[in-house]
Amino acid sequence: MTNHEAIVNRIAALRAWMATQQVDALIIPHDDDHLGEYLPAEAERLAWATGFTGSAGVAIVLADSAVLFVDGRYTVQVRQQTPASVFQYEHLIECPPLEWLSNQLDRHQVVAIDPRLHSYSWYQNAKARLAQQEVTLHCVDANPIDTLWSDRPAPGKAEVILYADQYTGQPSVAKREAIARRLRQQGLDAALLSQSESINWLLNIRGRDIPHFPVVLCFAVIYSNVSVDFFVDTDKVDCNALTSHAGNDVSVYPLEKLGDVLHRIGDDKMKMLVDGDTTNAWCLLTLQQQGATLVQGQDPCTLPKACKNSVELDGMRRAHEKDAVAMCRFLAWLDRQVEKGTAGDEGTLADQLERFREEQEDFVEPSFGSISALGPNAAMCHYRHTNGTPRALGQDGIYLIDSGGQYLDGTTDVTRTVCVGEVGDEVRQQFTRVLKGHIAIDRVRFPKGTSGIQLDVLARLPLWQAGFNFDHGTGHGVGHFLSVHEGPQRIASKGSLVPLEPGMVISNEPGYYREGAFGIRCENLVVVEPDEGPSEVPMYRFRRLTMVPFDVRLIDRALLDDSEIAWLNQYHAEVREVVKAHLSDHEIGWLLQATAPL
Repeated sequence: MTNHEAIVNRIAALRAWMATQQVDALIIPHDDDHLGEYLPAEAERLAWATGFTGSAGVAIVLADSAVLFVDGRYTVQVRQQTPASVFQYEHLIECPPLEWLSNQLDRHQVVAIDPRLHSYSWYQNAKARLAQQEVTLHCVDANPIDTLWSDRPAPGKAEVILYADQYTGQPSVAKREAIARRLRQQGLDAALLSQSESINWLLNIRGRDIPHFPVVLCFAVIYSNVSVDFFVDTDKVDCNALTSHAGNDVSVYPLEKLGDVLHRIGDDKMKMLVDGDTTNAWCLLTLQQQGATLVQGQDPCTLPKACKNSVELDGMRRAHEKDAVAMCRFLAWLDRQVEKGTAGDEGTLADQLERFREEQEDFVEPSFGSISALGPNAAMCHYRHTNGTPRALGQDGIYLIDSGGQYLDGTTDVTRTVCVGEVGDEVRQQFTRVLKGHIAIDRVRFPKGTSGIQLDVLARLPLWQAGFNFDHGTGHGVGHFLSVHEGPQRIASKGSLVPLEPGMVISNEPGYYREGAFGIRCENLVVVEPDEGPSEVPMYRFRRLTMVPFDVRLIDRALLDDSEIAWLNQYHAEVREVVKAHLSDHEIGWLLQATAPL
């Protein structure tokens, strides 16, 4: 049976369940109980139902039709992975799923959801919107996919990592005291934490429950007296060691006890800080129905986690220096393979880069599955060579490699587009326009209070002026040995309004994509820091963390002005200074050529 045939059978089984439950529509999001971007294998319900393996999407199944909603990163991928005989495709942003669904339903119909897989904010909005049409939003007790998924993977059992203060720069008790103080100042009794990375940051722990995302999956409640109830698979935890590491006021409970504690909190009429945007509806409905008072606010760990302290930033710098060595060794190796006409493909290239990273001190794992893409495959922003037959070297002019590493002292993410064959003037022009946008973001000064949404236009302007654009954000936040995609910081045209603050790490990655032809992206990570130049108001700037050359063979020099050439030459001089001592003689020769002044 082919994968597409399996999808047909699975949708038929879901429709049979819908018929027995008298349900007219079923919504399947790409989410788990924690509403994170990265899911453990046992929570990949959207992939099971549709075949689509991207990190963002929603499927809606009706009795006689089904739709899969994805964003601009996945418009090519979704058509390759998902049977068109079953699904039609819509843009997640341009055609919001709830809006589409409302236009399909008649009065008194029923829409089924698993309340553990949708945020409380989404639930409230959906319930109110559907009620206008007298449509019922029904919360199922058991997800039908879990019943039908016969070979569903078992959850992992990796032990919790006790993450040392030498990396965190701050003990767990100090973090908890700061948050508990804020709760008391706001007259709150406790806060419910549902984002695993927030809890891992708070308790100075890490885990291996999800590939590339070093967290243990968990929930927690932090009380205004600094104590914490920690809900986790207890097979993963040495409770005595955790108490010694995090403090005596951390109580460990099995995950299945979360409901009991939420009931107790409700019975005690506690006043709870909750983040309706990041917490699943089941949790907050349970609290609300039991009598707790819900006070909406941002997860109290989000902002302090994003604003890295000096120890964390030193670690991020070390991680990026090690990563630069691995990347430069890889790019030197790649040029040799191309020069010799050695056989290879997207898979062998990605594997070789991972081997170079594995040789670096404190490397743990990749920070995400590498996007190793030749020629037209690079036009798919989140392409995966593992989803089909990797494309071979020797038939394309450019190669895009977007990859990163999880090191004990930091997280990296870098994209380079490099020359591996003959390229035409158009490719060079587009590469140079993308690089110009990258440079504009890198060297901008901005006043305190500026958010990423205000800077996004700088990355797009060189493309806009030539009549082009790219359909993804310019930058995402990055965690410290945590998620490679971290909020609240972001640079995007429809991004976060949260101001950029010192210590925030963020990517700078404009791109351009021509479906069926090529893709280009230039990505560094930068950190926000105060700018000491002359000014009447507090000013910030970005400082580069990534130290990897851009491929000057792809530059149309006529499109760069003198200041941009000076920026590139200065950057390449910094790269030489950082990595030269760690390379072989041959690699040094490559580096000197790759970073020679324009």
